Amino acid sequence: MLKKASLYVLFALLALVLTAVIALYLVVKLALAPGPDEWPARIQVGPVAIDVGVPTALRLATSTWAGPWLDGHGFDSRWGPVVLGWDEPSATLEARCAPCSATLPDFGQTPIRLDSLRGTVHRDAGTLSGVIEATPAARASGGAHPNVLHARWTGRLTQSALRAEIHASDAPIVDWYAALAPGLPELQRAHIDGTLALDAQLNLPAATFSVQPRFSQFAVDGLGTEALVGTRSACGPSARLGAESTLARAVIAAEDPSFLSHPGYEASALTAALGLNPKAGSAERAGSTLDERLGRLLSPSVANLGDPGIERLRALLYAVELEQTLGKARILQAYLDNAPWGPNLCGAEAAARTYFKRGARNVDAVQAVWLAVLVQDPTNALAQWKRDGKVDGARAKAVADAMKGLTKVQRDGLVQGLEAARFAPP
Repeated sequence: MLKKASLYVLFALLALVLTAVIALYLVVKLALAPGPDEWPARIQVGPVAIDVGVPTALRLATSTWAGPWLDGHGFDSRWGPVVLGWDEPSATLEARCAPCSATLPDFGQTPIRLDSLRGTVHRDAGTLSGVIEATPAARASGGAHPNVLHARWTGRLTQSALRAEIHASDAPIVDWYAALAPGLPELQRAHIDGTLALDAQLNLPAATFSVQPRFSQFAVDGLGTEALVGTRSACGPSARLGAESTLARAVIAAEDPSFLSHPGYEASALTAALGLNPKAGSAERAGSTLDERLGRLLSPSVANLGDPGIERLRALLYAVELEQTLGKARILQAYLDNAPWGPNLCGAEAAARTYFKRGARNVDAVQAVWLAVLVQDPTNALAQWKRDGKVDGARAKAVADAMKGLTKVQRDGLVQGLEAARFAPP
């Protein structure tokens, strides 16, 4: 009888426990269930998946009665193991992911790896605030450990969305490289000076965001770019064109309109190319400066890395050093002497003689714009020329409109000349 009674008690306790678990599950599910217009998400807790309203879950997690209960709890995320914490005096929730890794859209397949990523959130009604701290992995160069990257953020939480403003304070540019591209071989030999700060806007769940970087005293030394143009171009004789020449002005208008004023890079185009500003158009996203293009042309190791974001960051180092070692005039001349203008054809002089039977110094404005359209995209531009008898008219007009040093009368005449121009395909 005693044994049977013990079994009854055991089964009763199990039933109570099971009932309590089911009741807790139902309470949590009902309490966190997304409303009709609420931002939803699905979370996985062991074998159980629950649909929750994100604003409701955030308000609950940052409340003074639920926050302490989360302290010390953790879970596995797709970015790495996450441990939660609660600071009672400031009523602040903390989440720490260590180690942590993630990939960025358009950046490439190589994940960004961090020793740790820490974020905090404090809620005051519908206003959220906190800090973000990222610790990059130790740099390959001598094993030196980077500084912690620090940012503050504020956000406005509604039932349907979170809009956040993020402000990252100045940090050494080399530490940003350690976070974004720790495997770059250039980090082992280049000396990188300067700081970088960021302002960013993030909208969830739309996942729209933009980033505005602020570089200060960016300088690079040790990549040997002073020797890149020391040898004669394999494309043939140099055109020896200055920035004032018609062809040079057309190429600058087509490839890099801000060439004469930027420090080797354009921050907005850089963030767009790295996938950090999805609002930017495809032309801006794909664009790169003449400095970056020259680095790729003359140093094969700069290109063909597979991941476009890593390749762009690498080219940026060469572009910054080229500005310091060569200057604008030599960069422009080296680019014109080495740029590809078609299959097995490179250099402005060879291109002018092949397509128009005259030297690069002697092409007229219409021919200069024609060549500038070709150098933007030689394969497709040549195919169109052979098919239609002319290059893309919209591109040609855009180049003409961007050319410096033309009066309105000259520009109008150039546009009319381009519309009427027909040259025999090569």
